Amino acid sequence: MSETFQRRRSFAKGTSALSLVLIVIAAAGPAEAKGKIASFDVPNSTATFAKSIGADGSIVGYYSGNDGSDQGFVRAPDGTFSTFNPKGSHGTLPVSINGNGAITGSFYDGHSILHGFVRSGSGKITRFDPAGSAGTQAQAINDAGTITGFYLDTNLAGHGFVRAADGSITTFDLSGSIDTEANGINATGDVTGFYGDSSGNAYGFLRTADGTITSFGVEGTTQTFPFGINSKDEIVGFYVNGGTVSGFVRSPAGKITSFDPEGSFATEAYTINDRGKIAGFYEDSSQIRGFVGSLKSGFKSFDPPTSSDTEAYGINDDGAVTGFYTSGGNIHGFVRTP
Repeated sequence: MSETFQRRRSFAKGTSALSLVLIVIAAAGPAEAKGKIASFDVPNSTATFAKSIGADGSIVGYYSGNDGSDQGFVRAPDGTFSTFNPKGSHGTLPVSINGNGAITGSFYDGHSILHGFVRSGSGKITRFDPAGSAGTQAQAINDAGTITGFYLDTNLAGHGFVRAADGSITTFDLSGSIDTEANGINATGDVTGFYGDSSGNAYGFLRTADGTITSFGVEGTTQTFPFGINSKDEIVGFYVNGGTVSGFVRSPAGKITSFDPEGSFATEAYTINDRGKIAGFYEDSSQIRGFVGSLKSGFKSFDPPTSSDTEAYGINDDGAVTGFYTSGGNIHGFVRTP
């Protein structure tokens, strides 16, 4: 039997607003993807969570120290590590790096309130919060330095935001939304994410840089969760249909195609590069596995040796994938190169 996929609203470790319980039956084994996988750990860490990979192969994420707190790290292409924390941080959660080495994410202050931050390529860290925020979660940064994410107001309702490189912040909500969560941004400043309505439904959206918002959903379901977007406005994510979860790709023209790697009972796609390669993870009859591929080439699985849970979150245009995996109860970062 597999583990349960759980995605629920939390400002801890960047989890999303979805909770799933799945019944698993036997399935055919997955096709294994070729590629070289390197495991890594931040020195003196007890767990390493890699979240994003830059154009040059730099990897960003967070790690748990001996005191149990989360701290930020950057792993350079040569494998060396730099660690960092915003001033006053009691838990640092970087999630995205751009081509210039700028990093965004969130951190907890001493009152357990979450704030956004951006760290420049030279290492300068700037804190930010939209007006009225009671908790800010930055999710993605593009090469222009534009950041997107969402924040909670004092009523715990979520709202989307876009922060320009000059520090100005624009907030937005979709009509009928009681919870807007922006998750991905591309080179031109177009943003994707999802929003919830008062009936408990969740739909995807595309917000272009001029502020135009288009809502969409996978046909036949009321639970659509986009996460990644590339420069062509191809969007990936996953949707819930009864007791199953499947990945999807939305084309620039609005056509939505669903997919599942062979043997999957629950597929979550999180990232797509400008060449259309998608990465994420899925659950089969025995464990959670990483996958990479495209609608054209098909999807194949990969796992670091001895992994029981492989979760891929970042891919660059060279097809290098990063994320983390569990082995023997320990969590390690990985990078997979084609």
